[in-house]
Amino acid sequence: MKFLDQAKIYLKSGDGGDGVTAFRREKFVAFGGPDGGDGGRGGDIVFEAVQNLNTLIDFRYSQHFRAKKGGNGSGADRTGAAAATLHIKVPIGTQIFDDDRETLLADLDAPGKTITLLRGGDGGFGNAKYKTSTNRAPRRADKGWPGEERWVWLRLKLIADVGLVGMPNAGKSTFLSVVSGAHPKIADYPFTTLHPQLGVVRLSMSEEFVIADIPGLIEGAHEGTGLGDRFLGHVERCAVLVHLIDGAAGACVDAWRTVRHELGAYGGGLDEKPEVIVLNKSDAMSPREIALRRAALAKASGVPVLIASGVSGQGVPEVLRTLQNIITQARQT
Repeated sequence: MKFLDQAKIYLKSGDGGDGVTAFRREKFVAFGGPDGGDGGRGGDIVFEAVQNLNTLIDFRYSQHFRAKKGGNGSGADRTGAAAATLHIKVPIGTQIFDDDRETLLADLDAPGKTITLLRGGDGGFGNAKYKTSTNRAPRRADKGWPGEERWVWLRLKLIADVGLVGMPNAGKSTFLSVVSGAHPKIADYPFTTLHPQLGVVRLSMSEEFVIADIPGLIEGAHEGTGLGDRFLGHVERCAVLVHLIDGAAGACVDAWRTVRHELGAYGGGLDEKPEVIVLNKSDAMSPREIALRRAALAKASGVPVLIASGVSGQGVPEVLRTLQNIITQARQT
């Protein structure tokens, strides 16, 4: 399944049904009078967040959604049938923006959460509604009210507890594959991760969390360099960020500062989230290199630095336990 995290779609709720002009004409009934019924209400458009979806790919092929028109009224003062509501199912974490891509209309961040985005038009009155003591045979009937219409943008922000960030080739995909059942693409060249990946980490029967891996960040990502920083939206909801740094590549402090700068340039409060710094690929460094680079990172960041290796598994349990403690505390607040 292809991953798509944003889409533009057209919506139109149903028009109201028309009222009718009709008169009661029955044998042996001396006084008939108007009995034209009202039109039925047009269909609403409702969005619902469901659990079995994780991409907006369906909206690439179906971009126009129109609810049905309400039924017209009829004689014998019968009201037209109301049109059915059009339900549109989206993944959990989907945000709905206006056509300007800035005005947030809805944030469907919980399973089963719904929003009635467009309401159907009301049905028009039939001539029975206009009968008065001075107008005993009205011939007026109204058309149904038109439904609403608009273009909207859907943007998916994945729901995860932990976000993996770092420069390309920092070992994020390898780390994700080791700690969870996910199978991301792993290769020895930059940008092997082209779209976000999710994995579930289970430490015990009662302890588990979701971890998200996003494409690597490079200097100038907020200006569109590399794959840009659009995928950072998928870690906005995370309780903690894991900043993986390739210790074997050297220049660890520069790598840390580059990613931190991109997080700040993106905004969304990412640079204020709790950060766990992990000096990765310890299996490719000597003990002296580990000590020097760890000390330099700790001095620059002002926080403790963990050591790990996704290949050998060294330090991985300690990293996961640290993350679980932060997540548990965040869930309690």
